[in-house]
Amino acid sequence: MWTFTLEDDGRIRVLSTKGISFRNRDYVGAWMTGQAGERVRVRFMPHHDHRIEVFDPSTGRYLGPAEVTGQANSEQISAVRAARAARGRRLRKDLAATQQERYGSQTRPGRPERLKALTAQEAGQELAEEKTADLSRLALPDLIPPAAPPAGWRTPASLAALTASGQSVPLPSGSDEETVPDCRDGRAVRPTTDEDGGV
Repeated sequence: MWTFTLEDDGRIRVLSTKGISFRNRDYVGAWMTGQAGERVRVRFMPHHDHRIEVFDPSTGRYLGPAEVTGQANSEQISAVRAARAARGRRLRKDLAATQQERYGSQTRPGRPERLKALTAQEAGQELAEEKTADLSRLALPDLIPPAAPPAGWRTPASLAALTASGQSVPLPSGSDEETVPDCRDGRAVRPTTDEDGGV
């Protein structure tokens, strides 16, 4: 009786080292060890895509189950469901707004007349919400070039070209370094003081 609940995939597949590829997913089972290259047939229960059943294509003998690999954990599933719910709420709100349009009755041919008035403030608010709906699509990470580093820093040519303004950035607060001259070998030299036993 259980086999009557399963749909037949209708194709003969070959076991690989990754298991069985079915509907762009990989399914594996412990019984598949050492069975690479064997021809099999997949049967599955509709709407239960976490598991498939594998049969021999010639004899119809049941070989074993296979579970989908790389399943998301409970936290990831909860995050996806929350994102889908938020997206659904936005879509329902937009659909409700479009269905609120009402038109007056007409006895002559012509353009329909909308009955609901819309203030300039309401129009501006709705357009602003539309613009800020997905700001991640408008992100421009390279819009503001990096500031020039302090004068004493060794700067790569690629960064020097980006910060050609010539303005140096002040050192962070609490830094005990000053403008540091460079040695010929490229190392920075910290200026000595009397506390360091200066010359």
